[in-house]
Amino acid sequence: MADLHPSIVALVSLAANIASNHPRQGLCQVDKLKEYGVAKEQIDSVIEIARHIRDEASQALDAKFDAAYGEGFQPAKPRLPVDPFANLAVLETGGACCTPTKTGQACC
Repeated sequence: MADLHPSIVALVSLAANIASNHPRQGLCQVDKLKEYGVAKEQIDSVIEIARHIRDEASQALDAKFDAAYGEGFQPAKPRLPVDPFANLAVLETGGACCTPTKTGQACC
């Protein structure tokens, strides 16, 4: 297996720390990236993308929670016969794997 350049490891680690809401926030990686001579603009892009992914994940979790929470206050639905075709997957075409950041950075 080929080793990654330390600056790449630091960028990935920074992004993971930010996206996961790690208490240390990746500040150690920022110091390393500055030592490696990585441009501030590149670090800024990684921070923006990581925050965007973190925020998308939070919004999706909140929406899922809100839907489940709301269902808890709905009257019970009558039991219907099981439809053997109800759980078949439908292939969607088009669409992006994620939305771009505010400045248009792609996150996938």
